[in-house]
Amino acid sequence: MGDTKVEILTPRDVPLGGPRAMTVRRTLPQRARTLIGAWCFADHYGPDPVAASGGMDVAPHPHIGLQTVSWLFSGEIEHRDSLGSHAAVRPGEINLMTGGHGIAHSEVSTPDTAVLHGVQLWVALPDAHRDTPRAFAHHAPRPVRVDGAELRVFLGTLAGDTSPVETFTPLLGAELLLDPGATVTLAVDPEFEHGLLVDEGDLTLDGTALRPAELGYTAPGRAALTLVNTSSARARAVLLGGPPFGEEIVMWWNFIARTDAEIRQAREDWARGSDRFGEVTGYPGDRLPAPELPTTPLRPRRNAR
Repeated sequence: MGDTKVEILTPRDVPLGGPRAMTVRRTLPQRARTLIGAWCFADHYGPDPVAASGGMDVAPHPHIGLQTVSWLFSGEIEHRDSLGSHAAVRPGEINLMTGGHGIAHSEVSTPDTAVLHGVQLWVALPDAHRDTPRAFAHHAPRPVRVDGAELRVFLGTLAGDTSPVETFTPLLGAELLLDPGATVTLAVDPEFEHGLLVDEGDLTLDGTALRPAELGYTAPGRAALTLVNTSSARARAVLLGGPPFGEEIVMWWNFIARTDAEIRQAREDWARGSDRFGEVTGYPGDRLPAPELPTTPLRPRRNAR
């Protein structure tokens, strides 16, 4: 039997790159926990009135060693990447981009978007696959009703529904909508650790209360998770999961590697316009410059024990 405690992770506010930076709530990574399964990054934003904030405008920027997962609750984002993908990110539809050895992309909220609201997630690629070729996938999961909840499974398997989107480690990603006062028990893989990121409403996870923007973490060993919506309004959360990753990673800017030298090489490749990342066409502006690296070597991150 695993640890029965639910660990509560609170976010910090972070400006999301570029001259018209919108603010996001970052729950992963943080000092207490770097990874949940292979999930290594979670930004939660909105509801953000675009007329006041300017919305999202992230110029072309690079990635290595990861997959990005975009999931919206409202609004629309235009995605362009160096693979040649030109896609819309819409509510209830996953867009997954594989960076592998190197990719670049831009993200811009569309002119018709009045309110932008969603999550941006990263998955660390395991060592055997972190130099895989760049790729892009899209999937619109069907809603699944379970007791007093509606689920959309965008990665992995939950409540009898399985996403066809390929990942390189076992993963779970799902949006959960709970009716007012609903209690829902979900069978889960006991080899997975899980994180429940609350978007709206008052929820308890296995008896522990979570507020909006908090993430409740559970260690491996649970065969089921019980969620209770204690409010008189609908509640929404995103459930993430996977087996403990088991590899130390080095994270800096938009890169995930294993050593300081790999990060420095990737920054140099981006700065000199190497073919490694390709070109993003159609974005009306310059690409993002890489920030300066620290003078001291970057150290691997690990979860606190």
